[in-house]
This record gives sequence, structure tokens and C-alpha cells, in this order.
Amino acid sequence: MGAGSSSLFGRTVGNSTGTSTTRGLSQTKTNGKSLLGTVIAPLLPVFLSSNPLPNGFPWSQLSVDTNYHETVPFTGVIRTYNFTISRAVIQPDGYERKVLLVNGAFPGPLIEANWGDTIQVTVHNAIDGPEEGVALHWHGFLQTGKPWEDGVPSVTQCPIAPGKSFTYSFEAELYGSSWYHSHYSAQYAGGLFGPIVVYGPRQEHYDIDLGPILLSDWFHDDYYDLVEEMMKPGGKSPKSDNNLINGKGTFDCARAAAQGDETPCHDNAGLSKFYFEPGKTHRLRLVNTGCEGLQRFSIDGHMMTVIANDFVPVEPYQTAVVTLGIGQRTDVLVKAMDMTTPSSGKAFWMRANISEPCSLAKQPHALAAVYYRGADERRAPQSTPWHVPDPKTCANDDLAVTRPVMKLALPTPDLTMEMEVHLFTNATGHRLWALDGVDFRGNFNSPTLLLTHLGNLTFDRHWNVKNVGNAKSVRIVVQNKSPIAHPMHLHGFNMYVLHEGEGAWDGTVVRPSNPQRRDVVQMRPQGHLVVQFDAGRNPGVWPFHCHIAWHSSAGFFSQFVVGADALAAMKPPSVVAETCRQWAQWTETNIPDQIDSGL
Repeated sequence: MGAGSSSLFGRTVGNSTGTSTTRGLSQTKTNGKSLLGTVIAPLLPVFLSSNPLPNGFPWSQLSVDTNYHETVPFTGVIRTYNFTISRAVIQPDGYERKVLLVNGAFPGPLIEANWGDTIQVTVHNAIDGPEEGVALHWHGFLQTGKPWEDGVPSVTQCPIAPGKSFTYSFEAELYGSSWYHSHYSAQYAGGLFGPIVVYGPRQEHYDIDLGPILLSDWFHDDYYDLVEEMMKPGGKSPKSDNNLINGKGTFDCARAAAQGDETPCHDNAGLSKFYFEPGKTHRLRLVNTGCEGLQRFSIDGHMMTVIANDFVPVEPYQTAVVTLGIGQRTDVLVKAMDMTTPSSGKAFWMRANISEPCSLAKQPHALAAVYYRGADERRAPQSTPWHVPDPKTCANDDLAVTRPVMKLALPTPDLTMEMEVHLFTNATGHRLWALDGVDFRGNFNSPTLLLTHLGNLTFDRHWNVKNVGNAKSVRIVVQNKSPIAHPMHLHGFNMYVLHEGEGAWDGTVVRPSNPQRRDVVQMRPQGHLVVQFDAGRNPGVWPFHCHIAWHSSAGFFSQFVVGADALAAMKPPSVVAETCRQWAQWTETNIPDQIDSGL
């Protein structure tokens, strides 16, 4: 999995260390109002019990075998949340910096719902120092019939202006683990993200749901400064300064001080902690909420059983290491030991290592502590990591292994699109990304979706719009002409993953009777990715982009106009246009410094 020693509390510690894990900063100083990563973070239920319970469950007799594209329970329950987005100074890894908070918390609060509920979130933009727009994207949610709820400025809405609010309302059509994040520039690199859990049918038994475990590469500079530096002539993507588990980590402050950095810094900020109950099976909901780093997750001495990738339950398979690209989620079950071993074995390291061949990181290792009841929590674990070398492919698990529980055969596409990915330097010396020959740059004041509703299907070239007309099934063959891996994300759909690998595609489809489906897929350096989506199921304007924040900022972004005829008949709520009027009014006297693509 990684090296046997890691930086803890500002000094190197090995696997047999007896160092205390008592934190030196309060939870408020490191994470604001968030409880994630603490032993008092609540365990999650099997479902939210405020629903009616026909046949004992909110989803009645529906199961993991139910085709959720055709049958979704309607519970009539609305889960209401109010989010205030602000900026404050905290120290997630001990290094002080300004962070974007949701309700005063980093990471942001957990959104919970049952399958079939409606989720309603009112977002108030209270960002200052400086003011900026904001929009929240609900990652992996289909937004069927409601594409304006997707939360992508310049595509589905205008940004929420400073001092203004916008209420998103959408259905939990899928179930499992996900997250929300800002889709305004690289804003979520500044901390603007949080977890989502939708409770649904279970195909495997477990005793305890530990909830979300967010894996995040972390940058000490403000996201805007990083984008500004990257977007200069000759600029490059930045390296992350650290790696966090549930928003917590430690940092060697001496490294920063040696470079003349006088920013307040505390070596012992504290690590995330978790309890395991002996003999019990625990569900962990892993989410890569980072900006650039490909994460490799493991728990010393414990194998994991994978039960879901993104919002798609899969036939269980075992692994010692889970690989997650940006935006990906993997739900795993971990059977705790019976604990007949001596007390020294009652604590284990949880590890998230950024894959160094595939990512840019100054300090790639993250640790959290797993304690069995009765262990001395003041002492660091003495466990040894799994010896699983990084394959350096930058890929997800083999497609032959990842089999969806709910089976869907691959349909015959009525449209196939071929695209190439290139990194290039333009005439002014700026390094940009092009997908299908176009580097994207959006217009915050003119969302594509609203224009299509008005019948406008002619767009600026740099909006990189692909009109698939009324095609029912669309196949995309992407050839990566760059030496860098990319987590490719499609909004509005779970993609069928037909094939991925090195070089060019040879036409082979992995298990066409039931291919893997998910909403983010890793594409290898100099490799290929072949995916397909059922366009006929969900008219809208749906982004397709690399989920590395810096790549999207530099133009690696496109958008599909799907079902143009149906789009024209849709009626976005008036609040969507009102948000654009508010943004236009704010920009009359305030000029947004859009130095990147905007997304």
C-alpha cells in the first residue's frame, strides 16, 4: 500500500510507534462545527425512520434487483436542509488557511435521505473576503426531468450572487454514497464539499454503518491563487501539500518554516479516529473528494469487501486496497477481528495514499486510527501496512470483476462519437486542455440549458456543446493523447463502461450482457476509454469532463445537449431565471475575475 512510516505530529513515525494520538488543537480550530473524524460522529441507521414503512421499509418490497431506471419509490417525504456558505480561518492539518465552510463546518454537513425521498437544499451565499459566486452540484444524482437542479454555472444555471439564495429540489432516484461540491471554478479545492447518503436496499448484511470517509488531497494556498498561477503563461498544475481523511491530518510545520513561511502552524492537529466492534461487520462509505489525487485506501490487517461503486451496487469482491479517482465512491464491508489477540493489537492504521505515479503530491500519505473498544487511544497504532505495490496503471479495478447486481444489457448505440484529449500551449503561452479539439470556457450569464429551452441550438465554439439530437443511446470513444490519467465524469447518467486500457481500443466490450456502470471512470495515460449512456432516458444539458479541478479549470470540459425536442418543452422554474437576473445585477458593479474556464 505504501511506505511503512508516515509523518505524524511533525516527525517520522514507524509502524511500531507508541506515540500518543491525542490531538493538540480543538475540533473547532481544525474543522469548525464538523464532527466527522471524531469518535462522537454518529453512526448511520439502516434508513431514516420518519418515512411511512410499507412492508417494513420506506421502499416497500423493492430490492437491489429492481431496475431503478424504471421503478423508483415515491415516499412523499421532503428532506429539507439550509446551507450558508462562508469563509473562515481554520487549521485542518495544523496549517492555518482560509477555508470555505458550509454552516461553519469543514467538511460540510451530511445530507441524508431514503430512496424515493425529495431532497431540498436552500443555499445562501455569504462568502466574503472577497465576495464570489457559488453553485452546488449534487454528484451522481440523475436529475431526471429537472436538469436545472444539477448545479453547474454556465451550463444549468447562473451562479448564486453574493448575498442571495437559491433552493435546489431533486429526487433521490438512486441510493448509496455520494457527495456535493461547488462547481464554480475550482472552489471546492477551498473546502466547499460534503457527504451525501441515500439509504436503500441492502444485498449484504452488516452490523454497523460508520458513515462517510472522505479522502481529500489538501492545498495550503487559496484555490484562486492556485488557479491564477496555473493559468499564467507556462503555468502548471500545483502539487498538493497534504492528504486528509474526513478533513483531518497532520503536517510537518518545520518544512514550511524552512522555506520562510511564517503562517501559524501546529504539528499535532489531530487525526480522524474510528471504533471497530469485535466480530462485527462495518460499512465504510469511501469518497474521493479531492482535486487531483488518485487515492489508494486500505486498513492494516483488514481485508475489505466491495459492495458498490459510485451509485451502483456490485457483486461483492474482496480486496486489500481500494483505488478511487476524483469523485468516485466505493462502499466496502470490513469484518472486525474477534480480538483474542493481546491488547497491543487493538489499534490499526487506516491509510489513504495518493498514487505518486499518477498524481502530484508533496506529501501523499494520510492516516487515521482504528481502535477496538478497550484500546489505549492515547497510543498510536503499531500495525503494518499491506504489501500491495502500486500497479502504476492509474486505473480502477478490472472491469471483469466489477459486476452490477442489477443487470442491464448494453443496448446498440444509434450514435457513436470519437474524441481525443490533448494538452497544448496556445499562442499566448497558456497551457490548456482540449477535449475533441476544444478548450472550454463558459459564460456565467448565459447558461446553455436556458438557451436550449428557448430553442437556441447554436453556441460559441468554446462552450464545446455536443448536440446528440434525439439519440436513444450514445457511445463515446475517448483517446487520451496526454501522459496523464483523467477521472472522466458524466452528469445525468450512470455510464456503461465498455472498455478501458492502454493505447487504442480494439473493439472489445467487457461483458456486454451486464457491463460495469458508474458516473466516474478512470482513463489511463496515453490510453482509451469507451463508455455509453442511455440518452433517451434523461433529456437535458449534461457535462462530460475530467474531474481533476485544475484540468477542468484549464478547459477539459464539454456538454451534451440531449433530447433537444423534449428540452424545448420543459419549463424551468422561474427562480432559475431570477438567479440569472440577480447575477446580472451583481456583475453590473462587480466584475468576476474569471481567469479559468469557470468550472
